[in-house]
Amino acid sequence: MKPEDRLDLTVVVPLRDEEANVHPLLDELIPVLDRTGWTFEVILVDDGSRDTTFAHLTIWHQSKPRLHVLRFSRNFGQSAAFTAAFAVARGRVVVTFDGDLQNDPADIPRLVALTESADIVCGWRRHRQDAWLTRHLPSVVANWLIGRISGVALHDNGCSLKVFRAETVRPLQLEPGMHRYLPAIASQIGPRVVEVEVHHRPRRFGRSKYGLSRTFRVITDLVRLQSLMQRAISRPASAPALYEIAEALPAREA
Repeated sequence: MKPEDRLDLTVVVPLRDEEANVHPLLDELIPVLDRTGWTFEVILVDDGSRDTTFAHLTIWHQSKPRLHVLRFSRNFGQSAAFTAAFAVARGRVVVTFDGDLQNDPADIPRLVALTESADIVCGWRRHRQDAWLTRHLPSVVANWLIGRISGVALHDNGCSLKVFRAETVRPLQLEPGMHRYLPAIASQIGPRVVEVEVHHRPRRFGRSKYGLSRTFRVITDLVRLQSLMQRAISRPASAPALYEIAEALPAREA
């Protein structure tokens, strides 16, 4: 990519069966980004939705510039969605953001500003608006375990709102489920990691895709986390593809 093709910011949003959230999400996100004065793009990844999510994304793509839409042929998961977006991201800074309206777009400028002195900025949902038993308690346990094994101690690895200097994530070769450990993995390339409180809002539409079962998957992953971290920065380019793109709608310039 030529230096002149670079943008200030790329925001990556994976979505799966979020038809009710597409319009309010972009109605809120785009004005926040416009007000910053930064050059930016938003990469929206439809991760095998079975509802009308992609149809809504198509409408937005036709009416607004700077929206890059990718549709997977089936559900491949968030690690695949992030990997596909990182591969085409043009921003010097990359933001990962949830598509369920629980992240607050107003937090983005504050976190991006911190990349002046940090490689990775992680959101901390200190006051979570989720069920305590099925979401909050498993998260506390998982975060403690991840910190002990990886050496990157965070209160909230599961918060989707994270900001990375692009060079820390673009080279990564993720495997399924590895998005949960992105700060630990990316810290091998950019070691300056900070965590700051962000807003967390109740889910308004749709259903959460996660529950207690995720904690058990994390425990299984932690047995091999060190080797997974190493493979993410040294995995051969010939490794099996993590996703298949069925349709791509490139961003139009403003």
